[in-house]
Amino acid sequence: MERRSFVHGAGLAGILATGAAPAVVHAQANVRWRLTSGFPKTLDTIYGAADSFAKKVGELSGGKFQITTHAAGELVPMPGLVDAVQAGTVEMGHTAPYYYFGKNDAFALGCAIPFGLNSRQMTAWMYDGNGLKLMREFYSGYNIISFPMGNTGAQMGGWYRKEIKTVEDMKGLKFRVGGFAGKVTGRLGAVSQNIPGGEIYQALEKGTIDAAEWVGPYDDQKLGLNKVAPIYHFPGWWEGGPQLDLYVNTKAYAGLSAEYKAIIECAAAFAHTEMQAKYDARNPAALKSLVAGGARLVPFPNPVLSEAFKAAMSLYSEVSASNPAFKKIYDDYAAFRREANLWFRFTEARFDSFMQQQRL
Repeated sequence: MERRSFVHGAGLAGILATGAAPAVVHAQANVRWRLTSGFPKTLDTIYGAADSFAKKVGELSGGKFQITTHAAGELVPMPGLVDAVQAGTVEMGHTAPYYYFGKNDAFALGCAIPFGLNSRQMTAWMYDGNGLKLMREFYSGYNIISFPMGNTGAQMGGWYRKEIKTVEDMKGLKFRVGGFAGKVTGRLGAVSQNIPGGEIYQALEKGTIDAAEWVGPYDDQKLGLNKVAPIYHFPGWWEGGPQLDLYVNTKAYAGLSAEYKAIIECAAAFAHTEMQAKYDARNPAALKSLVAGGARLVPFPNPVLSEAFKAAMSLYSEVSASNPAFKKIYDDYAAFRREANLWFRFTEARFDSFMQQQRL
């Protein structure tokens, strides 16, 4: 008898009696995990990705796999996120990997480096290039398995009290800039500081810093950065396509069923796409509002970009010479960037340039 006919004729009771479908018999166990975010709840796009992920996991598991999300500082402080996931203090963390370049510069390659990949290129390198394979190999040394979970797209260059007209204006500038980028701005003379998002406004208001960057119009407006510095430089050449990651403790992950592992992967991919969509949809209106409120949009001069580019390329050569983990990943990253930019130059860039000149 054909299996299809047998199933139809025997019905569920018959199948269970014969043991022909053990997957139906063994229901998934209830699981409850905690996820610590590297961001405050007020930032509904970047923190919200964790909530979207947790909700989707619950839906896909029929409510059996529940994940509670916690803002930075609730369970562990933001700087301790990697340590907490590595030790199994929490099962999951959601963060920008470049915050942890102090552990190893290779962390930055999982997020963004100055003059690196844009958002689409980063996703392509991760999913269809060697990016995810290489980063997971690196993270395994920290008892972590990673999943891409969000991207902001190219960011703005931040808020300044004084306009940057030449490279000389960077010298002595006390600048809040995220992660690995500070190594390049430092070579231009800036005094870089890595301050958590929730503390930037106070530092800028008090004059502890002279300038600060975060993400872009939607988030920057929420943080109120336009109220304490009027000049809005662009682009954020240090973050052309910063990827956020979901970090999962490897032991906890290994204890999951194949179904729950697949659910994590799918839910993270959903949140990855949704975050980029939210930024692309919400930034335009926020930018208009900021400009109407007095923000001055000022592009970085090309000579400044050129000097920054030279400083970045020199840095990568130096780090590669002393850090085998960085070199292995960066060599592949750079090769992918070269080919991707060749393609984008003939299609995306030309199309975008033309369309942005039109009055639609």
